[in-house]
Amino acid sequence: MKCAVFLDRDGTIIEEKNFLHRPEEVLLIAGAASALERLQAAGLLLFIVTNQSGVGRGYFTMADVDAVHRRLQEIVGCRGVHFQKIYVAPEAPGVPSYGRKPSPQFLFDARDEFGLDLAQSYLIGDKLTDLGCGRNAGLKTSILVRTGYGIEAERQSTGGLGASVVVDSLTEAVDWILATVLKAPQLL
Repeated sequence: MKCAVFLDRDGTIIEEKNFLHRPEEVLLIAGAASALERLQAAGLLLFIVTNQSGVGRGYFTMADVDAVHRRLQEIVGCRGVHFQKIYVAPEAPGVPSYGRKPSPQFLFDARDEFGLDLAQSYLIGDKLTDLGCGRNAGLKTSILVRTGYGIEAERQSTGGLGASVVVDSLTEAVDWILATVLKAPQLL
């Protein structure tokens, strides 16, 4: 079985912009492309799992979300980085949703479609709902980055971090994952 890294999009890979929906506004967080490249080179499959409530709130459309994802893939594709799949929950908070984080449903879908070992996989995000998604899916580790909303999430957490790892950036999260994987290379 394969191992994966599930990544939140806004505030984790790209700069947080409230309700981002214009491809020309996509800006990678410093070091993100290199970090993703290193994960992929280590044999880990990459997935994005993102809540995009702006669709459900009527602020923009799924076509806008798709355009942002195409731009993101163009940018990281220059480094040879490829996301296996991008999962999007377009519903607004409080509306029934198939995969809105902290639901683990998209991770279960990826497991079934790509033959993943979730118990040896990771999630990186900047919100407590990201960590909850990873925890609910039984991932090896969920990592909170202090970019995006991460600092505020850490501050607001009252025991909600559990066994999660907290680091300053995606680069540090990747360093932590690769150090862990190198200790147990049979996982890949």
